[in-house]
Amino acid sequence: MSNTPATADSRSPGTEDTAVAVLQPDTAAKAFVGRSPGQLAWIRLKRDRTAFASFITVLFFILISLLAPLISKLYGITATEGFSEKLNYQGLPTGYLGGISGEHWLGLEAGIGRDLFMQLIFGMRTSLVIAFLSAIVSIVLGVVLGIVSGYFGGWVDQALTWFTDFMLAFPFLVFALAIIPIINTAAYDVGEEVPGTFRVTVIIGVFALFGWMTTARLVRGQILSLREREYVEAARAAGASSTHILFKQLLPNIWAPILVSFSLALPGFIAAEAALSFLNIGVVEPTPDLGRLVYYGRQWLGTPDWAYFLIPASAVFIAVLAFNLLGDSLRDALDPKSSK
Repeated sequence: MSNTPATADSRSPGTEDTAVAVLQPDTAAKAFVGRSPGQLAWIRLKRDRTAFASFITVLFFILISLLAPLISKLYGITATEGFSEKLNYQGLPTGYLGGISGEHWLGLEAGIGRDLFMQLIFGMRTSLVIAFLSAIVSIVLGVVLGIVSGYFGGWVDQALTWFTDFMLAFPFLVFALAIIPIINTAAYDVGEEVPGTFRVTVIIGVFALFGWMTTARLVRGQILSLREREYVEAARAAGASSTHILFKQLLPNIWAPILVSFSLALPGFIAAEAALSFLNIGVVEPTPDLGRLVYYGRQWLGTPDWAYFLIPASAVFIAVLAFNLLGDSLRDALDPKSSK
């Protein structure tokens, strides 16, 4: 038999591929890229069409609220400017659909004559400012109380848990209807006009007072599952203070449920603020407000000016729906066990 060495043509089929792999050992590794939980959540969120549509809607409402003064300047009409000369003897705007025209894009308020487009934009601005500030304050309160309750345990946990249950027993809307007028009348004399800024501050305070409990319970549950982890024990062994462990070790690991809680609190506060204004307890004239627009518009439903009610009511509905859908999508994206 011949002992001639094998030629290049007689090499086994996988020899060349193996040699290439040996020369480029990182080629296969490049195919697998590690992703953080935030990156994975962002990928899930981008694939969700509902999340994209709701995000665009929410962004639109936020932008028009932020740019309301600029829009008013470009539009040439302010939110409080009246056009009573364009109303008929019944107080209804002349023209079709409540006086919609090139000058007044959404028509005029029946009985008052103010531009509905400007009222809608500044009313959305009022609702979003109240909702965002209320959500921020309530989330901060809930996070602080929840993280303290879950970490220290013992009598601290029992006391805070009892206090949370006590606050949850109060019917929010009934209490708000009772406490807001009491605070306003206590701060100002009878017959004295209560400034709009003070009313907004009172509403934010009441919302925050009754909005922190759900977040506190959520954070407490998360802290109970994290406080015995190895990195917490290591921080204790290294002599770290309780404040450092709470806000440097534990808090960064529960940002996802806190973000979801914040996103889901916003639509609730928007709807609650509109409900209080509808009942004439929240924001009053001359501050524009969506709830008050709906309240005034309901009396014109049986007239040709039905758009006066439908436009602000639709704005409230779309805003609350968009924020709710975005919050649900965000929760699904941040949940690694989500089926989406």
